[in-house]
Amino acid sequence: MEASLRGYLTEIDSRASAGHGAAELARVEIPRVVAALRALLDDHQPDPDGRCPSCRTRWFTRAPSPCRAYLTTHLCLLAAEDEVEDFTTATTAYPRHLANPSPA
Repeated sequence: MEASLRGYLTEIDSRASAGHGAAELARVEIPRVVAALRALLDDHQPDPDGRCPSCRTRWFTRAPSPCRAYLTTHLCLLAAEDEVEDFTTATTAYPRHLANPSPA
């Protein structure tokens, strides 16, 4: 199961990188990936105490919030985006150059 999931993600990534049929790929695959991610996060929804009922560190304890599923999702989708935005909007010339590269 792990190999088939990794293969699916590799296939999507390579098709997106190639750019051929990117609009069709996005139309078909983005809703599927979003649905899968939502289902995963639903399984890790914090309880009223802010603890994940799915991630247990011991028999009768729960992992602190945010659990790894939420933390990893946030870091991959939002924190990386914030870092790129912060880097390209800084006041030095180097990030401005990267944000608006001149044609060679």
